[in-house]
Amino acid sequence: MRIHFTGIAGAGMSAVALMLRDAGHEVSGSDEDVFPPMSTYVAGLGFPVVYRFDPANLPDSLDILVLGASAKLGGEQNPEVAAARARGVKITTFAELVGEVTAERQNTVVAGSFGKSTCTALMAHVLKSAGVDAGWMIGAISPSLPATGHWGTAPQMVLEGDEYIVSLTDRRSKIDLYNPRDLLLTSLIHDHVNVFPTFAEYEAPFLRMLRGLPKDGLAVMRHHPAIQSVAHETGARVVWYDTEPCDGWHARDVVFGEVSRFALVGPGGRELPLTTQLLGAHNIENIVGVSAYLLERGLVGEAALAEAMASFGGIRRRLDRVTTTSKVPLIEGFGSSYEKARSAIEAMRLHFPERPLTVVFEPHTFSWRSKDALSWYDTVFEGAAQVLVIPPPEHGAASHHQSTYEEILARTAATGVPTRAVRSNEDATAVLSGLKGDEAVLLLSSGPLLGLPDTLPAVMDRLYGG
Repeated sequence: MRIHFTGIAGAGMSAVALMLRDAGHEVSGSDEDVFPPMSTYVAGLGFPVVYRFDPANLPDSLDILVLGASAKLGGEQNPEVAAARARGVKITTFAELVGEVTAERQNTVVAGSFGKSTCTALMAHVLKSAGVDAGWMIGAISPSLPATGHWGTAPQMVLEGDEYIVSLTDRRSKIDLYNPRDLLLTSLIHDHVNVFPTFAEYEAPFLRMLRGLPKDGLAVMRHHPAIQSVAHETGARVVWYDTEPCDGWHARDVVFGEVSRFALVGPGGRELPLTTQLLGAHNIENIVGVSAYLLERGLVGEAALAEAMASFGGIRRRLDRVTTTSKVPLIEGFGSSYEKARSAIEAMRLHFPERPLTVVFEPHTFSWRSKDALSWYDTVFEGAAQVLVIPPPEHGAASHHQSTYEEILARTAATGVPTRAVRSNEDATAVLSGLKGDEAVLLLSSGPLLGLPDTLPAVMDRLYGG
C-alpha cells in the first residue's frame, strides 16, 4: 500500500511510518512548524518528507492518509485531508491503523501516566539484544535502538500505549484500539486534565484495557494504591512490582551514581544484580517493571537481561546529558505532566545533591497551560534554586481554559523559588552564561524550549568546560 502521514513529525506518527515501511509498504509524510529532536530525526528516515501541507504532496495511487492529532494540523481543514477526501482515499489515525495492522500479533502494551516511553524502549532494546526480533512502536527516540518503529518477524509486538484521545473528533483513547494480550502498567495518576477533567474519566480507558485482557494474558503492574484498587477488573494473571518490597518483584540495595547498581529480587527469593546508566529512582522502578515482565514471560534469560540493562542508553529528552565538557551538567528532561516534571527534578537532586539546580521550564502541554492545573506550580519546583519560565505556546489556546504567562509566573514566584521570565533564546542564554560554575541545569519541557537544546550545549561547553 501507499500511505501518507500528515503530521509525520509526531513521535507516534513517525514510529508507525517506520513500522509500516518495515512491513513492505510505501510511506511518505508532511508537516509544518517542527522542531528538534523530531525534525532532525524525521529528516534522516529515508522516505519523502515535505515541510508544508499541500495536496501536491499526496502520491499517485494513494491508499491511506494518516492524519495526526495535533491541533496545529488543522484536522478536516488541512488541504491534504480535503484533497484525499475528494479522491476517495481512506483517512484514518495512527492509533486506528496500529490496531488494524497488529491485530494478529502478540501485543504487549506499555501504559501508564508516566514511564511508558522509557519502558517501551527498554523492553524493545532487551529483546533486540537477546536476539528476539520483536516489533515495536515508541513515542520517543532512543540511541540504543535503530528506529522508533520496527515491524519485526517474531510474534511479539511492544506498543507504547497512550491514553490520550485518538483525535479531536474521536474521543476514544488510543489504548482502546491496541488489542493487548499482555500489559505493563507503570502508573495511574490524573493527567491530561483538558480531556479528562476528573480522575474517574482519566481512569476509564485503563479499566477498559484491564477488562479486555484475555485469560491467558499477563498484567505486570506497579504496586501502587491507585492500581491495586482496579487490579480486580482483569481476569489475566497479575504480577506486581515496585522499588520497595512487595508481593512480586522489587529492588534492593540501590546505590546511585554515574552507574547505579541494585539487586533485582523476584518471587521465591530469586535475585539478579543489575546496573544502569539511567538517572533517577523512577528509572530503577522502570527497570524492575520491564525485567519482571520479560522474566515472567520467559522471553529472555537472566544473563542477557543484565547485559542489555547495563548497555541501555535511555531515550532522548529523558534526563540525557547534552553537554560534553561542561563542569556544569546540562540535562534535558521531559516535563509534559506534573509527575514527569517532579521525577526529573528529584532525579537531579538525587544525582547532583550539592549543586544548586536551575530549571528552564516551558509550559508546553495543554495540562500545564490550563487554569485547572495552576496548583501544579505550587510544588513542582521544590528543590530548585531558580526557575526560568518560557512563555506558553498559543496553538490550541482557544480550545481550553488557558492560563496567561503572567499567571504562571506569579503562581511559581509565590512559592518562594526565584522565578525569571525568559522570552527568547538570547534571554535564557544570557542568564545561564552568568552561573558561578557549581550549578546543575535542567531543561524541562515537551516543546522546543526556544531552541536551547540545540544551541546551549556548545555555549556551556565553552564557558564551563574543563
